[in-house]
Amino acid sequence: MSHPASALKRLREAVSRVVVGQSALVDGLLIGLLADGHVLVEGVPGLAKTTAVRTLAAALDLEFVSVLLADEINRAPAKVQSALLEAMEERQVTIGEETLDLPDPFFVMATQNPVELEGTYPLPEAQLDRFLLKLRVRYPSESEEIEIARRGGAAHARPAPELDRDAVLGLRAAAADVHMAPEVSAYAVRLVRATRAPDPADAPDSVASDRKLLSDAERHRRLLASAPVRLGASPRASIFLTRAARARALLDGRDYATPHDVKRVAPDVLRHRVVLTYEAEADGVTPDLVIAAVLATTEAP
Repeated sequence: MSHPASALKRLREAVSRVVVGQSALVDGLLIGLLADGHVLVEGVPGLAKTTAVRTLAAALDLEFVSVLLADEINRAPAKVQSALLEAMEERQVTIGEETLDLPDPFFVMATQNPVELEGTYPLPEAQLDRFLLKLRVRYPSESEEIEIARRGGAAHARPAPELDRDAVLGLRAAAADVHMAPEVSAYAVRLVRATRAPDPADAPDSVASDRKLLSDAERHRRLLASAPVRLGASPRASIFLTRAARARALLDGRDYATPHDVKRVAPDVLRHRVVLTYEAEADGVTPDLVIAAVLATTEAP
């Protein structure tokens, strides 16, 4: 296999020739691939979610079942979701009385539309927890949208395969070998634990000299003090957060992970693992707001 940075650059370029912008989405999919995890992509229709997933799958020269696209997963009935849960967690499928192992790598990329709820089956928390990341797709910038309109139907082109099975497995091994200092790993664990029982008393006081930052810190403290979380992230999130941070570092061309890597991937790793109280939801609190408060009030090494 070529150097990880070179291989990842080729993969990124292959996807960008089809998908305009959406760099955060593409990076999230690549992090999922590198960290041997599954990715849930959420956004309104027309934001190239499915296109990005299909394009990345086409750029990987893998067996058909190695990359599973579950489009509009929340429209799948409960039995289908249960079968998918078994495949994601156990890396196997059961047909009648026969159990078949799935290939390695096996990568699920699922999409869902958060707006249309009629005829949908919300994913249970146990299944959401199996996804390494939950990515939120935003609207493109004006310049990106102009380019999308200019390309028109050309956006449906398929790239040539760039990486085969051995290359993908090599990249995963390289991501797993990224060095993470004990204090960085401990920081990731503190962030996860803070989603369960956030303690505003742990907020750092180093921002006291800046009035705007002090105001922000007080806002974060008050949010966490209101106990908005009904269910926080499990220990699986600690494992996934460190794995995703290592993959983020490799994607940026480094063989060591930093606290900044942990911060960058934390919202995508945690947002589907933070379950709010009904009162918090009624007040307009979102998991992303809670995670932002946790990041702001948990001291980094």
